[in-house]
Amino acid sequence: MQFRDLKAQYNALKPDIDNAIQSVLNSSCFISGKPVTELETALAEYVGAKHCITCANGTDALSLAVMAWGIGNGDAVFVPDFTYFASGEIVAFAGATPVFVDVCKDTYNIDAAKLEQAVLTVINEGGLTPKAVVAVDLFGLPADYEKIRTVCDKYGLLLLEDGAQGFGGRIGGKKACSFGDIATTSFFPAKPLGCYGDGGAVFTDNDEWAELIRSYAVHGKGSSKYDNIRVGVNSRLDTLQASVLSVKLKAFKEYEFEKVNDAVFKYNELFTKNGAKQKGLILPEIKDGFYSSWAQYTVQLPDNADRDAVQASLKTLGIPTMIYYIKPMHCQGAFEGTRSSTADCPVTESICRKVLSLPLDPYKTDAELSLAADSICALL
Repeated sequence: MQFRDLKAQYNALKPDIDNAIQSVLNSSCFISGKPVTELETALAEYVGAKHCITCANGTDALSLAVMAWGIGNGDAVFVPDFTYFASGEIVAFAGATPVFVDVCKDTYNIDAAKLEQAVLTVINEGGLTPKAVVAVDLFGLPADYEKIRTVCDKYGLLLLEDGAQGFGGRIGGKKACSFGDIATTSFFPAKPLGCYGDGGAVFTDNDEWAELIRSYAVHGKGSSKYDNIRVGVNSRLDTLQASVLSVKLKAFKEYEFEKVNDAVFKYNELFTKNGAKQKGLILPEIKDGFYSSWAQYTVQLPDNADRDAVQASLKTLGIPTMIYYIKPMHCQGAFEGTRSSTADCPVTESICRKVLSLPLDPYKTDAELSLAADSICALL
């Protein structure tokens, strides 16, 4: 069993993917070709954003947003403590200070009440200017943007939506990657919409920011790539990756999102049948009106469970698992001794000891899901 079966996906889409790649090879237009422009248009339409600018990876997408806003030394940017390192790394790399905020135990996303407390603490301490919030759509579930936006508006903060795992999720009829003043996503192969390498995208309705981001992504270009009007970076999505993504986006819209949610329903049904909650297993929770794209299906093991032993036993049964994430952001060595390492985030510290992500993708069979769910319950 694969954790996320990219081979099964390729086999299902093989004729279309092969044709798309061959078309790029025949054209020999490998950088910024027509497929890139077509993909950006399709992504913007799907998400519901005015502008989509593709780039080399999800981390670059975040960095380009920070560059467009001019965030830097003396600025405080609020980041969930339970997330992938890039969400805070791009803040520190820009010279600003990431301030880590605890998350909700049930959704794993930033806690809006704790966010406001963190903003007030920074204001009262002085020395830093509260500038922006990075809200992460963790494991495919959009953060609670109604509450987060209220805090941002109250304190004049910009909102950056890190939708690296959230593409396809939604709240009501509004899709992930459309909630932030700027939003980003990643096309890393294991993401809900992944390419065959690295890739990313930035979304915004703001014309000025979109123009800046397009410039920054290509060496600060002006009227052409040889007219450089600012210092930028080199971050472009390859045409080959765009051609692959166009095929995958069609499948994602037509059936993959629905099938991965069907697989989650099956998991929940199996765990309930096996009395998982009575055994102390905490299953993912999706609030009314929220829809996840399920980048990961993550459970919390009971307090007395030996996670290493559970993982090892599952591995012997051919069931791969992953731990997202092994330590809070404020405990990462890169932030040791800085203002960022002083966060008070007990929820994050607790769930980092208990989370375990299980195999999931739109191509999982009922037999594979049953094996994983039955095995975990038997071990507990």
